[in-house]
Amino acid sequence: MSEISVLIVNWNACAYLRDCLKSIRQTSAGRVREIIVVDNASTDGSLEMVAREFPEVEVVRLAENLGFARGNNAALKLASGAYFALINSDVVVHPGCFAQLSGFLASHPRVGLVGPKVLGRDGDVQQTCGRLPNVWNTVCRFAALDKVFPRWPLFSGFQTRHWDHDRSAEVEMLSGCFWVARRTAVEQVGELDDSFFFYAEDMDWCKRFLNAGWKLVYVPQATATHFGGGSSSSAPLRYSVEMLRANLLYWKKYYGNLGRSVFYVLAILQHFMRFVARGLLNIIGIARSLESKQKLREHMVCLRWLVTGKGV
Repeated sequence: MSEISVLIVNWNACAYLRDCLKSIRQTSAGRVREIIVVDNASTDGSLEMVAREFPEVEVVRLAENLGFARGNNAALKLASGAYFALINSDVVVHPGCFAQLSGFLASHPRVGLVGPKVLGRDGDVQQTCGRLPNVWNTVCRFAALDKVFPRWPLFSGFQTRHWDHDRSAEVEMLSGCFWVARRTAVEQVGELDDSFFFYAEDMDWCKRFLNAGWKLVYVPQATATHFGGGSSSSAPLRYSVEMLRANLLYWKKYYGNLGRSVFYVLAILQHFMRFVARGLLNIIGIARSLESKQKLREHMVCLRWLVTGKGV
């Protein structure tokens, strides 16, 4: 029964990691074989907390922050389970989650990757499954058409707001915040592409699973809560730039230099238009909240990086 290896990459998310490990301890129900935490050179006491409160957890200490993909690959090399649960440090696992996901994989041999229904801190369903990016759905996302017409499949972008998230569905993409992968599928597909430092490695892995003939399935009978920002909140502007960098890499990998150029132009247009819109709203006094000012700065930083290549 203990067929799942749980793999967690942590970077300065001590409080979130504690809650995550507590939830795994409480909900494993004999399904979890081992827990491996890879720490990306945290300085917030994460390692000391794990050693003190969770002595059963195996810890891999990295000398520097090598990112999400390399961190998980380090854990994959040590994992011995039939299934690999890759879980963000800011996720809390709900009772029955592991049993549902591993049971689904056991009864569906052509499914290589599954993900649960994920709730946010507010209890609302997060959009953790959907479509892989193409030019049209990227335009819909950047132009916010997916929010204006959320129930229209044509305009729904990467996400699937138009269908019932209480039923299982075969999908093109599952968010990397919580995956369970079949060992034999991973052995065929390969590890995460460590060219991606943070972000887009989930899109890349999902595409490679599909290209290898494996199915990806959203399983809402399994649930978890994803608080978001466990690591990225430590440096939000840096991670906004890393998201752009990762997406440019993804588009070049699968669509060549032309595809990369298309995404590059769309990204510049998106950040320029939103920077101007938020700036005008701020000037006239409509959008002066701390969140709005942070978004304004984010668009400015992303534009600067896209145009000059200079980081935060």
